[in-house]
Amino acid sequence: MADIRKSIGKSSAKAGEKKPAAKKAAVKKSAARKDTSEMRSTTAQKAAPLKAGATKSGPASKPATSDFKERAMTKAKSAASQGKERTGNAIENLSKMIEDSAKTIDDNVGQKYGDYARSAADSVSSFAEKLNAKEIDEMVEDARGFVRKSPAVAIGAAAVVGFLVSRLIKSGMDDRDA
Repeated sequence: MADIRKSIGKSSAKAGEKKPAAKKAAVKKSAARKDTSEMRSTTAQKAAPLKAGATKSGPASKPATSDFKERAMTKAKSAASQGKERTGNAIENLSKMIEDSAKTIDDNVGQKYGDYARSAADSVSSFAEKLNAKEIDEMVEDARGFVRKSPAVAIGAAAVVGFLVSRLIKSGMDDRDA
């Protein structure tokens, strides 16, 4: 009987040894399952932060933004083309006025100064032809190149143009008041 108890004790000891090992394996499996589920839940919840004032939007808003941008660009190019045409016509008219006044300059001041006026009229007319021949995109690229080459001159020119425009607007306002 003692032998039976020893064998039962050994078998229970063996069974006891196996049970903790089985429990450890079960704990490892549940821990492994737990870790992956936590990883899944945390990665699924993370999202990219939004910039200040931005809102989340779906892919449907991209075409609307693109369409708006295209319409704005089309309108801007149309307005620029009309402005270019008007400017070209105004410069041509200026050239004709200088050319017409060259005869008067010849009579009043002298032939030499009349030739200067005709040369100026030719230069102005040539500029008008170049302006009318260029496309808006070419003019924009030329302006960018000029600003890159000499930014100080570009800033000075912008200041002068701004001053002249403000004077024109102010004189227009003064005419309305009178």
